[in-house]
Amino acid sequence: MCRLIRYCVSHSLYAAMTRVEEVNKGASLWMSIRYLGYLSTLNVLVAICLGLYVRWERTSQPVLLVIFILGLFVLGMASIFYYYFSMERVSLCLFHLWLGFLLGLLCFINGSFLGMDLKEQVTCYMLLSSVVIRTLWALVERLCGCTRPRPALLKSAEALELTGFAVASTTQGAQDSMSLAVLALAVAALVADLRMKSFLALPNLICFSVVTAVFFFKSLGVTTNPYALACFLSRLVCEPLLDIYFSGLSVTERWSPFLRRGGLWRRLTLLPLLAIEITFLVLSAYKMGNLDRWYIVIPSFSASAIFWIICHMVFLVTLWGFHSKLSDCQRACVAQWAEPGALDRVMASRGMRHFCLISKRLVFFSLVSTVTLGALSWQHSNSLFISVFLLVLPLESLAYGLFYELGNCLGGTSVGYAVVIPTNYCSLDGQPTLLPPDLVQELNLRSTGMLNNVQRFFSYHMIETHGCDYSTSGLMLSALQAKLRSFLEAHTADGPRYDTYVLFYSGHTHRTGEWALAGGDVLRLDEIVQLWKEKNAGYCSRLILVLDTENSLPWVKEVRKVKDGYVAVQGATLTITTDLEVQNAPQLGDFTSQWVDFNCNHNSTVRWAERGRSIMAAYGLSRHWGDYKLHLPTGNDVAKHWKLYFPRLTYPVVQLVQWCSALNLFWICGICLRFMRRVKLNWFPPAVLDTGQGFKLVRS
Repeated sequence: MCRLIRYCVSHSLYAAMTRVEEVNKGASLWMSIRYLGYLSTLNVLVAICLGLYVRWERTSQPVLLVIFILGLFVLGMASIFYYYFSMERVSLCLFHLWLGFLLGLLCFINGSFLGMDLKEQVTCYMLLSSVVIRTLWALVERLCGCTRPRPALLKSAEALELTGFAVASTTQGAQDSMSLAVLALAVAALVADLRMKSFLALPNLICFSVVTAVFFFKSLGVTTNPYALACFLSRLVCEPLLDIYFSGLSVTERWSPFLRRGGLWRRLTLLPLLAIEITFLVLSAYKMGNLDRWYIVIPSFSASAIFWIICHMVFLVTLWGFHSKLSDCQRACVAQWAEPGALDRVMASRGMRHFCLISKRLVFFSLVSTVTLGALSWQHSNSLFISVFLLVLPLESLAYGLFYELGNCLGGTSVGYAVVIPTNYCSLDGQPTLLPPDLVQELNLRSTGMLNNVQRFFSYHMIETHGCDYSTSGLMLSALQAKLRSFLEAHTADGPRYDTYVLFYSGHTHRTGEWALAGGDVLRLDEIVQLWKEKNAGYCSRLILVLDTENSLPWVKEVRKVKDGYVAVQGATLTITTDLEVQNAPQLGDFTSQWVDFNCNHNSTVRWAERGRSIMAAYGLSRHWGDYKLHLPTGNDVAKHWKLYFPRLTYPVVQLVQWCSALNLFWICGICLRFMRRVKLNWFPPAVLDTGQGFKLVRS
């Protein structure tokens, strides 16, 4: 007994100590990574102090000594606020503001008087080593999972360091100081561009680095410290650049600080954007002062300026329309949903994807017009023009990236129609008859639950409800066909057809799958497909039938023979048991309940692949289902969009955008990909097929 007690106690102690060691190892790893970041910051501070001391020693300017002492005092105050008063935010604000200011001074107070001073060389090497250590710290931190990306266009530390850098630029002349302040804004826009993973973020970074190194600082006419500049820029750009690969945030999560802002605030951001664009146009006009080749300069600038003005009228109107649609989505989200992912579904249901696909083409032409105007009016000696040009590029790139990402990630529009005929008992002639009175209440409860599940499915995935018909006596064929025609020809409020049409049916069917209707009529699959082809002629929408019937499997097999169009059938087979003692035999409505729970509940316990299921799901796809793509804007869609949002003056630009978008330079690759998708879906269909609308088709 004593041995047993001793064994239990020793084993428990060993397990506890092992756990403590594991925790300590984890904490040790985290602290080691954190100390690496502290080492980088300490390296920068020592380099700044040494660099300022060298400049004071060489110039004997008392201002540098005052700034040096004041910097040490501010650093001490920040430490006191942090450790003694627990005012972390105030402490970090002071620290980053002064760090940016002192790095800016180190950049601009530079000259030949430093020469080959040993302390200056040590300063430069320490700045470079700080860049290396900080990059290594940011990389290791992400590799070890010690950081969690948070959505933000620009962090407070980055904004404060840029503010300090802009204040330090006041040591230069008025025009140079203004140019450097605009350059700081350009760096902020570039950081936001990288953090949002904009499509053109990396080309913007390369363009910014080349232009500033080759043209901007030469146009200032001042000698700068390239090591301090590289250290300052790397501190801001390093983490957003690494997050392009490591950040796992979705598009709407990354853009949430902007997308969740109020409509008034978002519209007010157009005012500074408009001021920056007008400033760029005015500075570009300074090129007209070069009259050496007036016969080339004046016509080229005039043509490019007119094209730029028209494109940017389109650009501003597009942004205004986007804010209006986003405000509508926000109001719908507040009225219907409270969960974080609701905005995605609301935007998809309100046609935001279609709007963004057209808008990204228009914004891209605005970006092209800016590059063209900047190239034709390039002024290598005008630092203010160069800095404004570097500011405009990332701002327009941000707008293009927003429309590009939303156009690719948002689902299309959907509309749904449900038919429930609770007559699953039939007479000898095969026609549906009413149930005995003692089963009416049970059937009504089951049918009501089915309708509630369908409504939940439509509401959760923001599927526009065209109607839900419930009839205990059956429907006439003519009445059902009229309702199907109305459903299949439905259009969105903006004009184009819906991307997906979802038709739900539950009721009596014959063994071959036909719907049994009142009066001895039946509705076959080929009739629905033929009606769909008539209504969808010239369009690329798709039809999904969801069947909760006893004989849905024949239609699942039959739809695979459909050649033209995109049609899918989701059905299920119910296990038939002859044992009268089995109380939980599957009934109509059980499949709908499980399928809706699977598609609307992230924590659903439904497992379609498990063995011994009483409800076996199955789906069938038409032969060309793999070719389907969400509706892309056609010429008519662009024309309607133009008439709805833009003035008549902009029509040539919209037509040019449409013509350029029609060019398909990679058609061979598209053919190969379509063939591979067809082979995959026809021969190796996945167990769970994502429709791209938020819900999935399943098979057991």
